[in-house]
Amino acid sequence: MIRSKHRHGQCRSPEYLRRRLDEGDAAIIISSLDDGYTLDDHNAGKISKEAFSDYLAGFNQQVESLCGNSGGPLIELTEIVTQEQEGILTAWAWWSVPGTEIQGAGLIKVGDTGVLSKRLTFYTKLAEG
Repeated sequence: MIRSKHRHGQCRSPEYLRRRLDEGDAAIIISSLDDGYTLDDHNAGKISKEAFSDYLAGFNQQVESLCGNSGGPLIELTEIVTQEQEGILTAWAWWSVPGTEIQGAGLIKVGDTGVLSKRLTFYTKLAEG
């Protein structure tokens, strides 16, 4: 487990990242984000820290429309791979939404000031034709 003595050092732990995403609580997630944070989601575009709460609410609505409110984790992370270089932790993880076929990979960058960025990809079959 990677740990840092910096202010947001707890954000550098893969287990910490997993717990924050599993909980799906916008306030908790936002508290760990750097002011310049960007979420790059091919479906929704680039999401800033200020717009993250609305993005997460919309994502929650989409998930609930597919499988209801399970009360469990919103997102499960597996296969977390990390590398720390020059004060930046880069984490790659496979993610999935329990009870749905929604899944993909994410690239997360964390620095001294919190989570700097996330880039999501979605795993899906291409349309036949």
